[in-house]
Amino acid sequence: MSPESVLSYPFPVLPLPGQALAVAPGVHWLRMPLPFALNHINLWLLEDEGGWTIVDSGLGNEPTRALWGEFFATAAGKRPVRRVIVTHHHPDHAGNAGWLTQRFGVQLWISYGEFVSAHALREAISGFSLAHRLALFQRNGLPFEHIHKLKDRGNGYRGAVPEFPSSYRRLTDDLVIRIGARDWRVIMGYGHSPEHSALYCDELKVLIAGDMVLPKITTNVSVLSIEPEGNPLKQFLDSLGRYATLPAETLVLPSHGLPFAGLRERIAQLQEHHRLRLGELLETCDAPQSAADVIPTLFRRELDTQQLYFAMGEAMAHLHFLFESGQLSQTEGSDGVLRFVRA
Repeated sequence: MSPESVLSYPFPVLPLPGQALAVAPGVHWLRMPLPFALNHINLWLLEDEGGWTIVDSGLGNEPTRALWGEFFATAAGKRPVRRVIVTHHHPDHAGNAGWLTQRFGVQLWISYGEFVSAHALREAISGFSLAHRLALFQRNGLPFEHIHKLKDRGNGYRGAVPEFPSSYRRLTDDLVIRIGARDWRVIMGYGHSPEHSALYCDELKVLIAGDMVLPKITTNVSVLSIEPEGNPLKQFLDSLGRYATLPAETLVLPSHGLPFAGLRERIAQLQEHHRLRLGELLETCDAPQSAADVIPTLFRRELDTQQLYFAMGEAMAHLHFLFESGQLSQTEGSDGVLRFVRA
């Protein structure tokens, strides 16, 4: 069943570039471009003591900063910024965190895991480096020609997050933040990033979901080189169960796609999607398969270099889920490549 058949979209008209659109009392929607196949990100402004709390910041490039400048030139944008909240460290969310906090002299609010990850990626420290990531891909069967192409990416994170604050205010699970006249509760999610912070306002029945629940596409869930034996898909599916306890009428504000109603229905779709993919993957592994081998099972389209980067992480995540649940066993070939086969 497609998302469109069970979800409703109360705001089908996009906000104009550089302008904010109200989606709930005290909650406003900004939309910024991304230079990828996923071509936009949604950012959120919360009315806060005569000013704004900004939730997520967009990619740290000139087009995005120009649009921020257009917003700050409007009557609404002339109100002071009180704080900047970043749901997680990925560059489309954290790219302008340093720029905005410096511009307005305010604090960054973010979880510890995301703060540390941002700095480690910017500095390519230890297992966060591209070299470690590519070594993990090679061990999981990615052919040399693809490894060579991915090497050309360099430290793309530092380019997309040109600066990042050196201190922060820590977000923790179930922390309640008073923003303006309303309370917002942090709901941590796992699997997509170390400690992803969604924000829920019970008074408004609004969830700022970040990347944890998206209306049309599935969230990327990848094994990382810093945790090469991790099981992020289990963490992600467990996190979805927490969001499913929110009221059925919750308005979901995702980072990509349109605001929507139908949270529980969308979670059920995501759970079913992964159940089906895991079942197909199990059948594929009647013979030993590496993560690179099973990418066509999980992604039935041609992938560009960036998409292949994410696809390798996802393939490993699905294989690890089946391995940890005892449905697959793991072998290492004479070529050093890890392969998985039905147990």
